[in-house]
Order: sequence, then structure tokens, then C-alpha cells
Amino acid sequence: MHTFVATPLRTYADKKPVKHVVGATKVIAILNQKGGVGKSTTAINLGAALGELGKQVLLVDLDPQGNTSSGLGIEKGELDRCVYDVLIDDETTLLDVIVPDVCDGLDVAPATINLAGAEVELVSAMARENRLKEAIGSVRGKYDYVFIDCPPSLGLLTVNALVAADKLLIPIQCEFYALEGVTKLLDSMKRVKTYLNPSLDIFGVLLTMYDGRTTLSKQVASEVRGFFEKLVFDAVIPRSVKVSEAPSFGQPITEYDPTGKGAQAYRDLAKEVVRRG
Repeated sequence: MHTFVATPLRTYADKKPVKHVVGATKVIAILNQKGGVGKSTTAINLGAALGELGKQVLLVDLDPQGNTSSGLGIEKGELDRCVYDVLIDDETTLLDVIVPDVCDGLDVAPATINLAGAEVELVSAMARENRLKEAIGSVRGKYDYVFIDCPPSLGLLTVNALVAADKLLIPIQCEFYALEGVTKLLDSMKRVKTYLNPSLDIFGVLLTMYDGRTTLSKQVASEVRGFFEKLVFDAVIPRSVKVSEAPSFGQPITEYDPTGKGAQAYRDLAKEVVRRG
């Protein structure tokens, strides 16, 4: 049996002082409506790798399953409030729910199962598509990057993420049917871009769960690169037992297996993200 290390709950007021001047905050939604493609894994590990580079990163967990929160050791049962309250209650700000310094430079706005109710409750809310955008507006200038881990659907929570984000990061796993559903995702993006967020664009496409020994992985990689061209990151995330195990220890891969190929891949990705600006 391994021991799961829970993060002691602190509030934003307990945050360590930031050592550098934060520039313009980049808000990036991590999205693919297919489940199991590595969205939460990427949010956690890219965030931690950017933290290692000295960046200030906020992860907003917008998935009712709360995998980003639990994967960083946050005990959801101990939370008084979460992202749900920020979206539904006008009195609750994003700073009220942030758990700071879960690892170096990385803060989390956690989710609990309550968020599942937000889809329904937002339907009748005023300016319902803009709730998250307004909330994130209050932390611009405090973080270099804000990553939104989206649910695997194209409902109102995801629309909130698309309206709040400057750019999209799309993880695509190197499996059969990898590009299936991507056209639907791109259609949703275009609709949001036309009606709600004209500046929305793709920041990058990330190949995940790549197994260099299989012809299938190579074929999918080449298909995705053919379709998205320069948008695809050079860094590729390998299929790795350690990467899959890390969340059950409440740690990013950079802490759980710092010298392994998974950690190295996410560090390469972090450098590429910084280079893309």
C-alpha cells in the first residue's frame, strides 16, 4: 500500500511571496471532449513544470470529477468552497477558493462534485457564458499562466472556459479514432469565436500516450501533424506507468519521478509553451 499525501489546506492569504514581476497573464483552456486523453494529467504536469521554470501558474479545475484537484493531493471533503461557488455565487471570488503553493509556483482553484450542478444552475443565470471570464479577470496580473482543465463535454462549463480563455491547448492521444470528434470541437470553437470571444485561437496541439514501438502511434502522430501542422508541439508525452501512477500519490510527475521520461517530456513541453509566448 502506498501512502497518499494530502495537501494541507491553505488559503490565498498564505501564499508565498512571488519573486518575479508577472507579465501579461495567458489564459489557456485544456480541452478535448473525448475523455481519457490526458487533459488533467497535462494540466497538472505542465503547470508543475512551468512552476519549476519560475513561473506563477493557476490551475482552474472546471471538471466535476475534480481529477486535477485530487491529483495534486487536495482533499475535496475538506473544502468549504470550490469553483462551483465562484460561478454561481456573486459574493465568492476566485481568490476565495484558491489553494496556494501545492507545489513550487503552482496554485489550484479546486472542483468538487457540486460543479456537476452548475451546468443546470447556469442555464437561468444572467450573463451565464461570462461567469468564468469575470472571475479570472480578477487574477490577471497575479499569474503568468492560468490553465482551465475542462470537462469532457461541450456543455455550459466548457463554453465558460472557451469564453474565458485566450487560447486552447488540445491534447490528442495516439490511439484509434484520435481525430474523431476533433471536428466537433473545432466547430464549437468557431461558434464561440464568432459570437462570444473573437480572439479565441488554438495555442497548441499535444500528442499524448505516445508509444514509439507501435506503428499505430506513429501513424496517428503523423496524421495529427498533417492536420494541425505547426500547431502541434514538438514535445510528445510518452505512454508511461509512472505518469499514470503519479496522481494517486497526489504529486505531479516532476516530483514523483523527476528523472523519468514523462517528467522530461513535460519539462520540454513547458519550455516550448514559454517560447510560444
